[in-house]
Amino acid sequence: MELKGKTVLVTGASSGIGLLVASKLHENGYQVIGTSRDPEKHQARLPFKLLPLDLNNDHSIASFGKQLFSQIKTLDVLINNAGFLVNGLAEETPIELGKQQFETNFWGTIKITNELLPYFRRQKHGKIITLGSLLGLVSLPNTSYYSASKHALEGYFKALRFELNQFNIKVVMVEPISFKTNIGESATVAKGKIADYDLLRQKVIAYTKSTFDKAPDPAPVIATLLQAVKEKNPTFGYPVGKGSSIVLLLQHFAYKLFEKSILKSINASK
Repeated sequence: MELKGKTVLVTGASSGIGLLVASKLHENGYQVIGTSRDPEKHQARLPFKLLPLDLNNDHSIASFGKQLFSQIKTLDVLINNAGFLVNGLAEETPIELGKQQFETNFWGTIKITNELLPYFRRQKHGKIITLGSLLGLVSLPNTSYYSASKHALEGYFKALRFELNQFNIKVVMVEPISFKTNIGESATVAKGKIADYDLLRQKVIAYTKSTFDKAPDPAPVIATLLQAVKEKNPTFGYPVGKGSSIVLLLQHFAYKLFEKSILKSINASK
């Protein structure tokens, strides 16, 4: 069944991937509703409607379903996009900052999904697409809590897809490798400094910067999200990006080679 013309909700739609996919869906004739913590700040420049939603505020989440369905009759697709990035070596990242990472990326995503599930179940159809990351399948230095939050989403939605099958609700994860978006520029950086890590930290920061600088345009991510929206029976996981299949293959079947490759890249960074 072609979903063109039906309703799609995109969380975190005022910037980055959320803005790009929401705009593309609007261009393709979908009824798009986005969310933002401060919709009035962005609404004037956007062609689709923004509703207020703060994934770190339980009251905001708990009142969202009623607000949304006072304006629409049916929600065909939820795209969980909102989130942020914490950069920092594991031991140098304060636990409180790690908790903030999980509160938004994991718990915020789960809470808004659960808020909307009763509406999906009553409809007996729908699609929940979550923007994960290849770092939800593979972990790299300097991304311990971000990777952990994305791994947690993978595990949660892998279980949920079975539970929602009886209601004709499809569950999808889109898992991009590095692409050029604002997530790196807006990342929260851990300030902890442990002398033993000084050399590694310097190399990892250079490696991370080089990775973001060389990252391609996110057009393939947008195309994959649109594909997942349109497909009647989408698969669960959609890794996106050049080399993603090789990275996953090495991680699972040739870990020593994967580890050696990553360490070589980091040590070559200046």
